[in-house]
Amino acid sequence: MNSPVRPNRGRYIPTLFNIGDIAIVNLLFWFTLCLFPEMTTDASSLRELWLSVNVAYIPAIIMGYLRPHNVRVILMEDVMRKTFIAVGLHALVFLSLSAFLHITTVPARAYITYYSLLVVTLMVFRVGGSYALKAYRRRGFNYTKVAIVGTGPTAMRLFDAMRADSGFGYNVMGFFDDTPEPGFCGRYVGDIDRLSSFVRDNDVRQIFFTLSGHHEAMTRVIKIADDNVADFYYVPQIPRTFSRRFELNSIGSMPVLTMQRNPLKNVMARALKRTFDIVFSGTFLLFYPLVYIPVAIAIKLSSPGPVYFRQERTGYRGRTFKCLKFRTMRVNATSDSAQATANDPRKTAVGDFLRRSSIDELPQFINVLKGDMSVVGPRPHMLKHTEQYTALVDHYMVRHAVKPGITGWAQVNGYRGITDELWKMERRVECDVWYIENWSFLLDIKIIVRTVINAVSGEKNAF
Repeated sequence: MNSPVRPNRGRYIPTLFNIGDIAIVNLLFWFTLCLFPEMTTDASSLRELWLSVNVAYIPAIIMGYLRPHNVRVILMEDVMRKTFIAVGLHALVFLSLSAFLHITTVPARAYITYYSLLVVTLMVFRVGGSYALKAYRRRGFNYTKVAIVGTGPTAMRLFDAMRADSGFGYNVMGFFDDTPEPGFCGRYVGDIDRLSSFVRDNDVRQIFFTLSGHHEAMTRVIKIADDNVADFYYVPQIPRTFSRRFELNSIGSMPVLTMQRNPLKNVMARALKRTFDIVFSGTFLLFYPLVYIPVAIAIKLSSPGPVYFRQERTGYRGRTFKCLKFRTMRVNATSDSAQATANDPRKTAVGDFLRRSSIDELPQFINVLKGDMSVVGPRPHMLKHTEQYTALVDHYMVRHAVKPGITGWAQVNGYRGITDELWKMERRVECDVWYIENWSFLLDIKIIVRTVINAVSGEKNAF
């Protein structure tokens, strides 16, 4: 169970976030006035302009685009996406009000300056505020009390997900089930009949129902939630390996869960990702000689052999391609079959440094520019591993539905390096499939930023 946490003192958080938003909107408005003094020549227009700036912020509040504090699981790419939408909505309303009021003292470059500053500043504030909120929750504040109905595998998976990051702010008070499942090891409070009094006496705010086929029990739990003004959540029993996202639709009055499409099946999404790959890798390769020359000299001095190590790996839709890396080992006969280990005798001293700093992966930007790889995506595996793990891990080949990447969601979540145990590859595949189903451009940016941070701070699995 979770350790005891402190009383909830986070009720002022929504107000603090909104005050910060309003302060930024206004401070940047007055800063823009300083940059463009011609906007201040007419006092009446200036007053109308200032009121319009603040009124234009109201739709963003109403539609919830700037309120990550209401969400327990905060995804930074969602915060960034919603900030873009909120600023766009503000611009639409503000420009409409300016036209309606016939305000003509604002030059076009002032609008461009204001909204460029607004999107950057709000982005920094919202992302920084979200990290601060998660840190605040990790100290035991702003938590929500939770009761879980069920004691089976789904209930335990939910419990594990809730306690995986204390920044979510969940405090699981206990489990309820008429008969505890064999092997259950959580805090069992009692049967469903005890749930109502427990929710009322302990101020439980959320109830998660994990039982399948228990329609009568679910009806009882929904009534308990309604009677105690608690939020009710239904958790379907979906296998762990089946990580695809679902959305709720309906046929008449019948609710139906449908799988969401792979976002990268969209032509525009693929074009955006490919354009970014070309620009990013092309820019890097302009400066590549600054890295290549000293590294090539060091590799040549460390041991006989080529500068590059070329290895056949499985790529997009299972196609084979030559993956480039700086050579980090002495030339050997097992390079295409045996993974590197922490104290691998095949590695050179220079190669060990290149691996730990991830510099050995930099030649793969050539693969990206050629189109064999993407900057972000599932890491490409050796052909032997593809053959081996296809038979052992469910949905393994799904990870090849997109181009492989230099870095990926699995790597920034710690699943990097040797896969000497099957569970490590299973977790890696879960992360890869999750990435494919949840792809967005901002998610790619997030992964790149986390990769840079990890490379600078050092990764224990980089060997």
